[in-house]
Amino acid sequence: QVQLAESGGGLVQAGGSLRLSCAASGRTFSIYAMGWFRQAPGKQRELVADITFGGSINYADSVKGRFIISRDKAKNTVYLQMNSLKPEDTAVYYCSTRAFGNSFDSWGQGTQVTVSS
Repeated sequence: QVQLAESGGGLVQAGGSLRLSCAASGRTFSIYAMGWFRQAPGKQRELVADITFGGSINYADSVKGRFIISRDKAKNTVYLQMNSLKPEDTAVYYCSTRAFGNSFDSWGQGTQVTVSS
C-alpha cells in the first residue's frame, strides 16, 4: 500500500497562485506515476495532471499553461503549482499514484482549494 499526504490548499483570489504538495510513503517502489485529480461539488472527479517515473507529463486542457506538475523522486513527492487561478478551479484536490500498467488506485485525503472572484 502507498500512503499519500497532501498539503497546500486554501483560499485565494482569482488570478492568484497556490502550490500543492503530496508526499508518498509505504510501497513507494511500486509507484510508476503520480497525479493530481480534483472534484468540484456535483461534478465527477477529473484528472488535472500526472507525471510518470520517466518524466512524461499530461495536463487537462483546462489547466494547460496555468498549472505545472513536478516530482522529486528522492523525496517521493509530487507538486502542483497553480497559477492564474480561476473560480472554476475551486474543488477538492486529490493526489494519487498508480503502478505500471494499472489505474490510479492510491488516494490522499484531499485538500480544498477555493478561488474567490
